[in-house]
Amino acid sequence: MAADINVPEASSFVDLGSVVSMEELLNQANEKSSKEFTKGKIVEGVIVAKRQDGALVDIGYKAEGFVPAQEFHDFEAAQVGDKIDVYLEEIENEHSMPGISLEKAYSIKAWNKITTEYGEGYVTKGTMQHRVKGGIMVDLEGFPAFLPGSQLDIGPVRNMDDYIGKEFDVKIIKINLDRRNIVVSRRELLEESLRDRRSALLKEMKVGELRKGVVKNITEFGAFIDLGGVDGLLHITDISWGRVGHPSEVLEVGQDIEVVILDIDHEKERVSLGYKQKTPNPWDGVVAKYPIGSRVTGRVVNIMPYGAFVEIEDGVEGLIHVSEMSWTKRISKAGDVVHVGETVEAVILDIDRENKKISLGLRQKERNPWEVLAEKYPVGRLIKGKVRNMTSYGAFVEIENDIDGMIHVSDMSWTRKINNPNELLKPGMEVEAVILDINPEQQRISLGLKQVEQDPWANIDQLYKVGDVVKGKVTKIAAFGAFVELSNKIDGLIHISQLSRDRVEKVKDVLSVGKEVEARVIKVDTDERRIGLSIKAVGESLSEDDLKQAEAEYTAALRPGEEMVDMGSVFNNESLADLNLK
Repeated sequence: MAADINVPEASSFVDLGSVVSMEELLNQANEKSSKEFTKGKIVEGVIVAKRQDGALVDIGYKAEGFVPAQEFHDFEAAQVGDKIDVYLEEIENEHSMPGISLEKAYSIKAWNKITTEYGEGYVTKGTMQHRVKGGIMVDLEGFPAFLPGSQLDIGPVRNMDDYIGKEFDVKIIKINLDRRNIVVSRRELLEESLRDRRSALLKEMKVGELRKGVVKNITEFGAFIDLGGVDGLLHITDISWGRVGHPSEVLEVGQDIEVVILDIDHEKERVSLGYKQKTPNPWDGVVAKYPIGSRVTGRVVNIMPYGAFVEIEDGVEGLIHVSEMSWTKRISKAGDVVHVGETVEAVILDIDRENKKISLGLRQKERNPWEVLAEKYPVGRLIKGKVRNMTSYGAFVEIENDIDGMIHVSDMSWTRKINNPNELLKPGMEVEAVILDINPEQQRISLGLKQVEQDPWANIDQLYKVGDVVKGKVTKIAAFGAFVELSNKIDGLIHISQLSRDRVEKVKDVLSVGKEVEARVIKVDTDERRIGLSIKAVGESLSEDDLKQAEAEYTAALRPGEEMVDMGSVFNNESLADLNLK
């Protein structure tokens, strides 16, 4: 058997001491492989397999790395065989696989591109990712940038969540190399675009043309209309030809509206708009449409103390002044007669087209009752009525329909001077009076109380003559004498010097109010309507000379400058008792 075994020559044997073990060969291979990869670098890889949760990527290492599906911008579009750049986080992880990140590779490449190629002021696309405190994180080609809430839109943003997931153009406004962060703005782009559109739109616009817009905002003084890049002001006075209390009565935010360009200020970029100007000015035809004296129906839209404003058509109002509300009543407040919202009929009194004023009247719907009275009650007619009120100079007596006539104190008595009407009259008292005068224009009726009776002084020479002995009742006692009421309501004065042939110190020592006396007429003054009496001259047979002497004595006894005492004044002025008599 041994002869059959071929034994190789010595030279053909391997030197076992120099042979490298398999373990050493593997270690050498791993060492060689690891030297070709550097942690923290971007390496190229190939997608070798796709799973539901991600993809296996071959970067040339002994094992493939894994990239989660959410790190792909579009995982559905990724295909096996696609080349992608990944970031090598660690050469080998706990699963003996290279730790790679597609997201970080995107970020690093995007950062490098932004900082080297773009810079501040560059405009690029950005996708709104998620909200953070104060704003939104935006994906700029793989790098997360911060978009402050104030830079999201031109106006206030009510809900930033509405922007998440949407792509917008943004402007890089700040790059911080030390902190590796980027701040972007969408608002600056919108404002730039708006300025451009505004400038172009202002050049297009022409005064007088119609423009469509949307009500953007409403204030107390008007509404701002978005004309597609330019906001115009529609002032409250240009909303309607009629009365508008607040713009919200006519307009609402978001409403589509067509307006007229009234004015353009290119320097300040302001546009004034009109809405009422789309229709003709109703005041253009008011003079022809509403002749003076015609009747109109309208709605009370505003009340002031001095009158009520009535809208007789859209944009046309007239004023009913309080003085034109009643012929007979004194109206102090318009609100006592009409109310806002009430429909009234009125008469056109006057039209001022230039100042857009119409004067209306309520009372003119009926004939002036003063004119009717003038026809019904001619001068001299006797009327009956109640005393309604009194003043210091007269009393007002109701005739009819709340119309009063006035009895002046000078027309209350033929025989006495009345200083105050309460000497004869009281409110509520029914009296007879005579119509003295009616003035419809001044709405005034003059009445006479004394004119109801005949003036006794008209035939005084037939009633009383010097020398007659008369009887009467003492009505008042003064320091200088006593007043006696004779027939026909005529008063006579017995001076203290005519009471007795004996000296009288005080009138009341001889006479008292209510006492009936007999006296002789010693003076009749028809001009002054005064009668002088004497008691001491009764019982004697007096000649004409005696009567003249008595009259002279009577006159001389009176105070100089007052030939006769004003009897009416004495009745109402106690101070006359202190007159200095001779």
